[in-house]
Amino acid sequence: MNSFNQLEAFGDRTAIYAEREYSYAEMVEIADSISRQVGERTLVFCLCANNKESVFGYVGLLRGGVVPVLLDASIQADRLERLMELYQPAYIWANRENEDLAKTMERPFEFGDYALFECPVVHQHELDESLALLLTTSGSTGSPKFVRLSYENIFSNAESIREYLDIQEDDKPITTLPMNYSYGLSIINSHLVCGAAIILTDASILKKEFWDLCKERQATTFGGVPFVYEMLDKLKFEQFDLPSLKTLTQAGGKLNAKLSSKFAELCQQKGIRFVMMYGQTEATARMSYLPHEKSLEKAGSIGIAIPGGKLMLQDGKGEPITSPHVVGELIYQGANVSLGYAESPADLSSKDDNHGTLHTGDLAYVDEDGYFFITGRTKRILKIAGSRISLDEVEGLLHEQGHDCVCSGTDDKLFIYTLKEDQIQIKKIIKEKLNLKGFKVISIEEFPRNDFGKILYAELPSA
Repeated sequence: MNSFNQLEAFGDRTAIYAEREYSYAEMVEIADSISRQVGERTLVFCLCANNKESVFGYVGLLRGGVVPVLLDASIQADRLERLMELYQPAYIWANRENEDLAKTMERPFEFGDYALFECPVVHQHELDESLALLLTTSGSTGSPKFVRLSYENIFSNAESIREYLDIQEDDKPITTLPMNYSYGLSIINSHLVCGAAIILTDASILKKEFWDLCKERQATTFGGVPFVYEMLDKLKFEQFDLPSLKTLTQAGGKLNAKLSSKFAELCQQKGIRFVMMYGQTEATARMSYLPHEKSLEKAGSIGIAIPGGKLMLQDGKGEPITSPHVVGELIYQGANVSLGYAESPADLSSKDDNHGTLHTGDLAYVDEDGYFFITGRTKRILKIAGSRISLDEVEGLLHEQGHDCVCSGTDDKLFIYTLKEDQIQIKKIIKEKLNLKGFKVISIEEFPRNDFGKILYAELPSA
């Protein structure tokens, strides 16, 4: 199942807009020339940005049966070197001005600003026949741990997303997320398989050029992680005049209830569909969605399973939970569940470890109408003075009270980080609402985040 093998059918329709329009026929011709140069089923590192070269390279490698490893174009040189030493790719598709690569490698093929760098040491990889793609987990581009995705994973998920978002060939998404991130990549996949046109830009939503391009090319949709919506709120999105915009999607973490309700109401007023979604790279991208007509009524919910998928809950003993409002671990089943992980080249020949079932590590409950709500992570639990405390619930409580905080800690000590001088108010809330004593409030200048806007809890300053 490789839907990219049918892209020729879209012919002269516009596939992407970069500095100009590129048709599907033109994209396929360039993409196939890249994979022909590789010539065999092997491993290729792709240093991605939201540009035509990255998209064409990705499309071509998948069409040619080559296995791409999508990495951020801005990956640090020492991290890239470690990954190269471990996985020994045959080629690297990257900006041709990359000095570190140009020093030691030949460039047998170039297109636009990119070149195919030929690695000096040839390694014969043993690749499972179903392996299509390797993605990093949560943007950890320097980690040797990758998610192994099959062709069925990628394109069954793309088809499910197309179905529940009702993506049409006249849709025009504009890129707001890195394509090496599963959410960003899913937007590309689900629109290409429909023959839609993608507006490519690396411009930040904080820049005027992004919104100018949005208007000029009449973008119909874009997606964002919670951080994007926090920025849109500060930019006063309610004052924006974007008549072509018809769909906003949100995933990549839980948007706080207040902001979720605000955007649901705002989009309803503007005639825009606001679709909250939930997923993990381990499930290719999406596992659930909240239908836009339920965005106000079920604000804060991750919704229902995507077409072809199934959500369920298990208690601590692995027994199914069928009653509403009982918290357990969220389990997902579907054709988009990844094959497993790779931490070394030996794992690339492995078969399917997950068999279509993913233990998400998220705690959730389901309401009487069948809508799921995330309450926290199984590993984000502290035990303070004999009581189990969910860090996610504490964050949620403080958000409800108007405090932008993140929490971490160890057993017997809760650390609350804030960007404001509101320590006294936070202490009062924790004492009154939770009756806790073992905690400390710490003021910091900014929350550490990865490229996708997710909080990096491990990088919070030690207390």
